[in-house]
Amino acid sequence: MTSSNYDPERSKDAIFVRHFVDIMSAVDFRDNLLGISWVDSGWVPILNPGNVLDYFSERSNPFYDRTCNNEVVKMQRLTLEHLNQMVGVEYILLHAQEPILYIIRKQQRQSPTQVIPLADYYIIAGVVYQAPDLGTVISSRVLSAVHGIQSAFDEAMSYCRYHPSKGYWWHFKDQEEREKAKPKSKKKEEPSSLFQRHRVDTLLLDLRSKFPPTFYQPKPGEKPIPVEVKKEPEPPTETVKQEEREPATKSSAPAPPSKPPPEKRARLQ
Repeated sequence: MTSSNYDPERSKDAIFVRHFVDIMSAVDFRDNLLGISWVDSGWVPILNPGNVLDYFSERSNPFYDRTCNNEVVKMQRLTLEHLNQMVGVEYILLHAQEPILYIIRKQQRQSPTQVIPLADYYIIAGVVYQAPDLGTVISSRVLSAVHGIQSAFDEAMSYCRYHPSKGYWWHFKDQEEREKAKPKSKKKEEPSSLFQRHRVDTLLLDLRSKFPPTFYQPKPGEKPIPVEVKKEPEPPTETVKQEEREPATKSSAPAPPSKPPPEKRARLQ
């Protein structure tokens, strides 16, 4: 009988997982800056809280938006305090831990007292990274979990077998190796009884007398030696004839006379 692999497409869970993976893989990540970093080695030794925004506003930095208010202030040679009087996108130094960590925030200013955070960037040892938002973190964790579940489904379905006469069952590859590695348990032989041993010895002696061996091997591996069978001498023909005559003479002798049956006597009344 042949067995066929279980089709994973029939499982609703597997279909849902595949559909979710297809959706996540269809998302365009070309504009996503979470997977890149930027550094200018010429600025790293002289970084400090006073010039870190100038370092971040370098034209080669992909995280910097040149249409922001910081660029306007820089071109007009104004101080950063004028950013509070403007409306639009701006960058500020949110946190500094010299000499290794700096956090810069991108925000949308609505008024001098109202801003909307857009993104955070952290600089570690001069290397600029974009901090992921909560939605991206959750999406990444879910995608990793779904990938693990999908791999588990594929691995489990590869061990599933089906046959119309047997139904479904699991066939693991290491199961055969375990069975081969297990030492085979020897069956305990029950001792034979006295009757069985006596009967076998009797049969062997009978067979040996009927079919005597023609060769004899003293040790294993040596050449067999033919066995000389001694034939008993046949009795002379005259003695055989005398034995045949004796029973004939005995049979010719007269047999003793047989006694007559006893006479019946009349009973007295």
